[in-house]
Amino acid sequence: MNFSKGQPLFDVSQLSLMLREGAAALFPTDTLPALASIPERATQLWKIKRRPTHKPLILMGSSASELLQFAGLNSLEDAELMASKYWPGALTMILPSSGSIVDALNPGGVNIGMRIPACEVAIELLSKSGPLATTSANIAGYPPTLNAEEATNCFPGLPLLGPLPWPNPSGLASTVILWRSKGCWQVLRKGAVIVQEV
Repeated sequence: MNFSKGQPLFDVSQLSLMLREGAAALFPTDTLPALASIPERATQLWKIKRRPTHKPLILMGSSASELLQFAGLNSLEDAELMASKYWPGALTMILPSSGSIVDALNPGGVNIGMRIPACEVAIELLSKSGPLATTSANIAGYPPTLNAEEATNCFPGLPLLGPLPWPNPSGLASTVILWRSKGCWQVLRKGAVIVQEV
């Protein structure tokens, strides 16, 4: 691959440390490459991506228990059921939440999107970094990137997870469902997963 000169490439241990220290970074997922940071430093993602701040970020993690600790108790039973069937996978659940995690990922909102990607290297990174604020690795309003080279061209100089090449993504965005009430979900975006229960 022909990457921009000087593009920094790091292994899982190195990159997870950089993320925990506040850096933004690029890594593969099962759907599209991700631009990520720890939630406490998520404001940089909107700036880097040139994304309107009213568009929330997604919280990715390596396990359901790690993510669902941030879900409202009223949605927990439904969320655990969906997680058991579709995680890891291309399903993003938008769940009621509160506190600093919502302020970081969805300022002024009352819920956050959560997902575990079905990508071994992504899960390995997330298990070491902790949950990350994420968004697709492309400039807002432009087509999504599909590999490390395209992500690098969008964001030259950002740390990149190695080794290369990355696992091939599906190229389809995740399916997004919103929890409405007990047993009631709404599909907000059709994507890589067909959810039978909605």
